[in-house]
Amino acid sequence: MRRPAVNFIIDSLGFAGFVLLTATGVLMRYLLPPGSGRSTTTWALDRHEWGSIHFWLAITFLAVLAFHLFLHWRWIVAVLKGRPREGSGARVALGIVGLLALLALAIAPFLSPIERAVGATRALTPHSSGLERWESIRGSMTLAEIEETTGVPGDHIIEELGLPAGVQKNERLGRLKTTYGFAIDDIRRIVQAYRESEARLESESFRRRTS
Repeated sequence: MRRPAVNFIIDSLGFAGFVLLTATGVLMRYLLPPGSGRSTTTWALDRHEWGSIHFWLAITFLAVLAFHLFLHWRWIVAVLKGRPREGSGARVALGIVGLLALLALAIAPFLSPIERAVGATRALTPHSSGLERWESIRGSMTLAEIEETTGVPGDHIIEELGLPAGVQKNERLGRLKTTYGFAIDDIRRIVQAYRESEARLESESFRRRTS
């Protein structure tokens, strides 16, 4: 196969990979956002499965780009070297430094220690007074579980979301979200607002008792 035909195929694959990589990223960011878990699907695939597709598209795209650079390696070397009177040694050194810096930036997260946020790793516990607990609400939970672990009545959440009165508290949030069109973040805001309101009332009551 002639070189121009190979370049055309590689460039076409690279462009297609970039488009699909962007599309799956937008899909997971806006249509299947964090918190949707396995309760919401598109084309019968949930967020985790689309994440796997996104990962392999990224690997494929990287391989295509690497092959593209390989095909044009002589041109890249010629550009870096330039003409002898232009200081080719400095250009090569700068190119090597840039490449090493890029590799170091890419590898650094894998060599860094893993830190886990307290609010994201600890499970919700009954009668907790910490306002940070609302952040751990997930689509796999039920309204009954939220009521038990945060102290926020399920009926209050149903009312604030504008859901029908007959909604069962043992239904998973992911299923309810799909049916009634709210977001998990809406529930988190309701729980946070309720907890903050309770905290203000307790503070005012304490001040009245001690004044």
